[in-house]
Amino acid sequence: MGTFFNRYFKFFVSVSFLFFFCASTVFAAPLKGFEASVVTIPKADLVMEPGSTQIISLSFKNIGTTTWKKTGKSYVSLYTFAPKYRASIFRSDKWSDYTQAALLKETSVAPNKTGSLDLVLKAPIAEGDYKETFKLAAEDTTWIPGSEITIQVKVQKPKPKKTEPVPEAVVSPAPKSGLSAMLLLRSAKTVVAEAGQSVPYRIGIKNTGTVAWNAREIRASNVAIASVNSVNLAAATPTNVTMSSKDSVTPGALDLIDFTFNAPASKGLYTIRYQLAVDKVLIPDFFIDIPVEVTTGSGEALESPIVVSPNEIQSSQTILEPTLRIGVLIVDQETDWNVEISCNTAWKLIDGEGGLLGELEKNQMVRAFYKNQRYYFNRGKGIEQTHQYLRFVPNEKEAICKIENFDQRKTRRAAYPDNEFRDVLELRYNKAKDRTWVINELPIEEYLYGLGETSNISHPEFKKALIVTARTYGIYNWERATKHASEYFHMNNSGDDQVYKGYGYEVRNPNIRLATEETRGVTVNYQNATAITPYFSRSDGRTRDWSEVWGGSVPWAKSVSAPCDARKGRQLWGHGVGMSATEALCMAEEGGKNWKEILHYFYQSIDLQKRWE
Repeated sequence: MGTFFNRYFKFFVSVSFLFFFCASTVFAAPLKGFEASVVTIPKADLVMEPGSTQIISLSFKNIGTTTWKKTGKSYVSLYTFAPKYRASIFRSDKWSDYTQAALLKETSVAPNKTGSLDLVLKAPIAEGDYKETFKLAAEDTTWIPGSEITIQVKVQKPKPKKTEPVPEAVVSPAPKSGLSAMLLLRSAKTVVAEAGQSVPYRIGIKNTGTVAWNAREIRASNVAIASVNSVNLAAATPTNVTMSSKDSVTPGALDLIDFTFNAPASKGLYTIRYQLAVDKVLIPDFFIDIPVEVTTGSGEALESPIVVSPNEIQSSQTILEPTLRIGVLIVDQETDWNVEISCNTAWKLIDGEGGLLGELEKNQMVRAFYKNQRYYFNRGKGIEQTHQYLRFVPNEKEAICKIENFDQRKTRRAAYPDNEFRDVLELRYNKAKDRTWVINELPIEEYLYGLGETSNISHPEFKKALIVTARTYGIYNWERATKHASEYFHMNNSGDDQVYKGYGYEVRNPNIRLATEETRGVTVNYQNATAITPYFSRSDGRTRDWSEVWGGSVPWAKSVSAPCDARKGRQLWGHGVGMSATEALCMAEEGGKNWKEILHYFYQSIDLQKRWE
């Protein structure tokens, strides 16, 4: 029978409710030997507190000729009904899925025997009168005639009880310093980064003390904490701190603090701990713990096997423009575990085997999600399902598709929603990390249009140099089975690969597209093969040899001086291998170097080849 969902409804008013059950009195002829009659229903006038749960005991007699089973083929369970597969606002965490409400308790129920189920209902919050219908089903076989029951629900607030006056609560005194804080916001619950990568991070801290905050400072903690790998907290000291623009933060106010830190130098799981100092005094018993997953970095990517044909990796061969697959969104609580997708042209919903599931009009939206080895979607004709992953495919080239229920202004405190992407979107679950991604599939040049690694106003020659290194990084990952192969895409859209923001960023930064078009198809190559081209934010006066960071020898990634970074007293920000962005920008702005000269300076003995038209 399948399962279904609905997390689209949210309720905000306190209530309780009353239940009354009515059993169907019309019995259809047995279908495939399945038929039932209702034996036990709960008494009337059940009342529940708002948000509480209630176990409802149900029993049904098997009056058919087929034995009911708890597991295996045609197992028996209770679903929402009328219409079937309907999401219920009474769903509790005990349900198997959004519409599969209860499982048979007995291992088997022979004909003329009685089976039982415990239906766990959770009170909604909104007041009103409700009606809910359930029915037994033999999975993937039939709805069981005679098993339909209807719940009539009255939702109302409980009457207040008279209470005796109680003494005032005793409030614990604030620390003697008057300093106290609470962490309310963070830009990411878990950071995924490459070894040594510079990571921007934002936190929101509430002043819960009794004194105003003036000078604030993020410091590495000297308190040891547990982690999967040991981590040197001193090495993770923030490399850049931008404090709030407020002159002071009064008690009860929120302070937003932006800073960056470098990820640990080796692969593994870490927890990095920081503390907040106010006017040079640490806030007592307050810590900022940041979980960090260090993935395979450039060092391991260098050894990744090639997965495309030999002709496609020879830089002397002209190839068709590669199509990249970019992981743009993990489907989780940020979008209520589902996605709502539309396109700005007529488009098709297609399954993973190429089967047509639906033809959609311009701007028509489809809700979809993955659950229990099935993909569910609603294209305006009720809930449908398939075992194949879902592809959202526009009918026209360069069309824009939108994840309508993903708005980074609301969930990540960003300035723009950045929820629109060129060409195809795909909803796909992977077992490797037990999660579902939205994947954007598009030509590599269109991917570069929305690259968020530089701005519209940076020097044109610097932009071209950066775009060529980014293009090279993209085709390198396209050629090889790198770190995301188990999740069915080449790169993700965050800083542990390359920051990609999609169509909205392209519109706001048209000069990035111009730099892409002026260098179209050009990649960095070494001895007639694609070279891996790491780059980073800024150096402390010199770049690092590949061997200093990742070991081994890479002939085109040697240490070179960065005189502009040295002259300006900059500190290392990033892994240090390859091109320093600030030095490259200085070479363009102050040294008059063009993009080819910049690339030849940072990557030695390389060739720049146009790989596709």
